Amino acid sequence: MAIAVTDEDASAVTAPEAVNLLSHFSIEVTPRTAAKVADFRALLPAGTRVYVAHIDGTSIDDMVTTAGRLTAEGFAPMPHIPARGIADVSTLDTWLRRYREEAGVEQALLLGGGYARPAGDLDSVMSMLKTGLFDRYGFKRLHVAGHPEGNRDIDRDGGTLNVGAALRSKLQYAQRTDAKMAVVTQFAFDAKPVIAWAERIFFDGIDLPIHLGIAGPTKLQTLIKFAISCGVGPSLSILQKRALDFRKLLVPFEPTDLVNEIEAYCATHPQSRIEQCHVFPLGGITASAAWANVRAQNSLTAGS
Repeated sequence: MAIAVTDEDASAVTAPEAVNLLSHFSIEVTPRTAAKVADFRALLPAGTRVYVAHIDGTSIDDMVTTAGRLTAEGFAPMPHIPARGIADVSTLDTWLRRYREEAGVEQALLLGGGYARPAGDLDSVMSMLKTGLFDRYGFKRLHVAGHPEGNRDIDRDGGTLNVGAALRSKLQYAQRTDAKMAVVTQFAFDAKPVIAWAERIFFDGIDLPIHLGIAGPTKLQTLIKFAISCGVGPSLSILQKRALDFRKLLVPFEPTDLVNEIEAYCATHPQSRIEQCHVFPLGGITASAAWANVRAQNSLTAGS
């Protein structure tokens, strides 16, 4: 006997499960920015992963102090470790020991570093991983950078050959060790190149979790400046079109449309490795944290 299926039943069967990429967002600060924040507990949910950006010229003392403060306030600091900015293996050893012993750090974002020339023998993420120091000091989680729109510092022809090979090497390291690894992407403004990149690396066998980089609310002029300096390519056109609308110049840019589109994609593609957002607070950590908190709560309410 055939069983009749009502429209309501069909909807219940086929409706994709809602995805909330901001339910466990991460964010980043510099030591200089952190010094202006009275208490991070007033801005962020307990346990939030907070990347500590190591800008050229920042002392390791300031980095360790900031990481230690975040740990004490109940957060999970993830300092940037820029290979090309480290003098030698002994210096890397000292940094990692201090992060562990003085600040309770257990995770790090590993970067090649945007330096014209390496400060020493360490010139890439893999050169740092091969020292074995992260394993020795018990770093449990290691994140690496992803570039959905390419990186001309690595692939000068604008392609993705070298970037892809580097990601594959990092995946192989993760498979050989107990380290939990994820890819955090450069911020973008158009979902299409992000989705295409995520699908491409997945089909190439790179199945690391992806943390989608998004730019927090900020003035459009500021955002365009950062986008150009950071090498954001195809999706820059989204900002340029927005700049033609005078009304939109008067209000801060928010990444709402981008997040909506990526969440809709993830809902219909449950195999996607995009699992959460990482917020670049280009317009200030207070504004970015407020936006992310509201977005996370609204998504949770809508899904309840």
